[in-house]
Amino acid sequence: MSNPTAEKPAAAAPPPKPVKPGIGEALRKILAEPDDTDESKQIARRRRFVMASVLGFLGVNLVMFLRFFLPRTLFEPKTSFTIGYPSDFGFGVDTKFQNAYRIWVVRNTEGIFVISAICTHLGCTPDWKASENKFKCPCHGSGYYKTGVNFEGPTPRPLERYAISLADDGQILVDKSRKFQEEKGEWNNPAAFLKV
Repeated sequence: MSNPTAEKPAAAAPPPKPVKPGIGEALRKILAEPDDTDESKQIARRRRFVMASVLGFLGVNLVMFLRFFLPRTLFEPKTSFTIGYPSDFGFGVDTKFQNAYRIWVVRNTEGIFVISAICTHLGCTPDWKASENKFKCPCHGSGYYKTGVNFEGPTPRPLERYAISLADDGQILVDKSRKFQEEKGEWNNPAAFLKV
């Protein structure tokens, strides 16, 4: 007969779960070949890895350093250019060169002149308001007559005019490197307007 109080045989324990290798173990497997157990070769391999990392870091920093001292080149628009023939411009203000060259071409009974489209207050670009017959700066409210003379707002002086002449082919040549200011009496200079 069997003894009921006798111990039952213990059930078989489940096999232990495999331990996931840590980062150090994974890195060790990457750096060491499976059949390579020579410690001096492992150390040499690690030194090459560290040296390559340091040189890569220094190389990237050198490129950034050189990039700081060699910025991108900005090209300025030409200061002298033609805008068309005098017959292309009717009486009034022509705004088609406002975006490309920041100028307005004005024709009146005296002739043709070119006004700078840069507000003399803080450098914004005023808009031509044909219904009000004036230039109006959207930034601070400065107002200018069609001739460029200021009459309202915080602007301290009239708009500047640029040198204008006829090129060899008969087109109007504008030279933005030569400016004329009304307060200095330079608008009377023959280069400041073109008699047509």
